[in-house]
Amino acid sequence: MEHSLISADNTWALFAILAAIATLAVYLEQKTKIGSKVTGCVMALIFAMVLSNTGIIPLEAAAYDFVWSYIIPLAIPMLLFNADIKRIGRESGRLLIIYLISGIGTVAGGIVAYNLLKGAIADLGLVLPMMIGTYTGGSVNLVAMSDAYNVGGELVSSSVVADNLLMALYFFALIAAAGSKFFLKHYRHPLIDDLNKNSDGAEGAATFWTPKEVSLKDIAMCIALSLVIVAVSVKISGVFAELIPTSNFVLSLINGLLGNQYLIITTLTMLVATFFPKQVGGIAGAQEIGTYLIHIFFAVIGVPASIYMIVTKAPLLLLFCAIIVFVNMLFSFVFGKVLRFSLEEIIISSNANIGGPTTAAAMAIAKGWNALIVPAILVGTLGYVLGNYYGIFAGTMIGL
Repeated sequence: MEHSLISADNTWALFAILAAIATLAVYLEQKTKIGSKVTGCVMALIFAMVLSNTGIIPLEAAAYDFVWSYIIPLAIPMLLFNADIKRIGRESGRLLIIYLISGIGTVAGGIVAYNLLKGAIADLGLVLPMMIGTYTGGSVNLVAMSDAYNVGGELVSSSVVADNLLMALYFFALIAAAGSKFFLKHYRHPLIDDLNKNSDGAEGAATFWTPKEVSLKDIAMCIALSLVIVAVSVKISGVFAELIPTSNFVLSLINGLLGNQYLIITTLTMLVATFFPKQVGGIAGAQEIGTYLIHIFFAVIGVPASIYMIVTKAPLLLLFCAIIVFVNMLFSFVFGKVLRFSLEEIIISSNANIGGPTTAAAMAIAKGWNALIVPAILVGTLGYVLGNYYGIFAGTMIGL
């Protein structure tokens, strides 16, 4: 029987520890250089992994199950309140097209990587939806896919480590591409030629990155609307899962899509955000609350992680991730060249797929490509929606 300093039935203490880990990770990410490079999500995972591997907290507890079952579904709508499809199409301009092409590269890369390595990595089929999801918009999708397919904590932890390491390496590659003689010779680069050509994005960047005023009404609307969306989505997905038979491949595919609560949560939130953009998109604090809840989840998936398993399994998963990212890059740069997209557009669109809206906007800001900051945020937010669709589709295709 498992023994730990804090028992599994000490729910309040475990909740306190999870919240403290998430808070410390957020603080270190924002206040320290190493924290910003490692990312808060990975630090939360590592802190929890250390506590569980040293016997301070238990490997299994009802508190962890509560986070899986209730906290994560609640966080997804909060992060999608700005997913107004009409605004994304209207304001993202050309970047949306190359972003969608880049996303197709992620799906193609996932299929290639799965077929190449499925005999070398156990349960690779469970990793496929997570990685396709996370490389179409960021870690939010990885969280949703891991819960949708009930992926074990150890495998999720190893996948997160591989994902973040590869993502960091790829960002360095994209930064290098922006200054590479080869790419500068073969691609248009108007923003690099004239960094001060368009200052419109600077105002959007300032608005996005500065602290926001959050009222009691904002908090109330955020939590209440998220709860309503999740409750309705769970009911709808349950009805579809029961009504649609799985007697053949097509019906099984439809059942897997419409019967998945995360896909319904994503779709319903997107519709609400599109039809009520001012009311829903104007809820201050939703992104921050949702992101904090995601950090709590990463602490939970770090709990059952075996340090030995991560050391032995992460290298192969890193190769799996590398293949996906390489194919994404190939699609982005080849089709970007053929369709005459600029080097800056290609780099930001690929970044938005692999890392999500925050990393894409951060790179645009760092490089001084102000005109691409707001479009990067918009298409990256769309990735929160598409990643879940792509991940569920890939999982259903391989029979999960």
